[in-house]
Amino acid sequence: MSDLPTEFSISPNETPESTLARLQHEIEKLTREYTAGRINSAQYNALYRHFSEKRTLIEKLVERNPQSNTWRMAAEHHKTSFLREQLEARPLYYVVFRRGERDPLLANGKLSLRAAEQVHKMLQVLWAMQTWRKGLARKSMGEGMWMLLCIGDNALTLVIYLLQPSTVQVNQLRDLHEEFELANRLSLTRNMLPERMVFPQRALME
Repeated sequence: MSDLPTEFSISPNETPESTLARLQHEIEKLTREYTAGRINSAQYNALYRHFSEKRTLIEKLVERNPQSNTWRMAAEHHKTSFLREQLEARPLYYVVFRRGERDPLLANGKLSLRAAEQVHKMLQVLWAMQTWRKGLARKSMGEGMWMLLCIGDNALTLVIYLLQPSTVQVNQLRDLHEEFELANRLSLTRNMLPERMVFPQRALME
């Protein structure tokens, strides 16, 4: 979870100097969040610009008229939750395959024709591989979309996101897939029907 506030407000006794110091502190916290992988680059850039513009505006207003309280209007109640929510990566589509099979166990969501063609090409590459390689892969598809692929021992999950997923979202998908394989280990290895399985991946869209 984020440790940044969704709203920045000032108290009646606050000075321009203390407000500027707090804004700088929020920028530093924002950078730590990005470094820790809790937000993506789009969120970081937008929020950094948001805080920086507020700081610059306050500095200019105070320099122009130190006795005026106009700077308070520039600092008061600027919400950051909207930027975070609008720029967070959102799953558009996911599909789950059992190792060695081309018919999906589960699929959900919708894709444009161009994105669907890219997914098809990626799957063709996977099917053509001589060895099954476990791991995570993240790839830009253009038009703001990103492909995230998680391959485990007996299955793979492929997800298409709108905007770049953060490191936290990548790790969440890895955990979802691991839970899927653990919960369905016998079903996957004995080729049981999907109706006998549970799919934590459903949480991506729900």
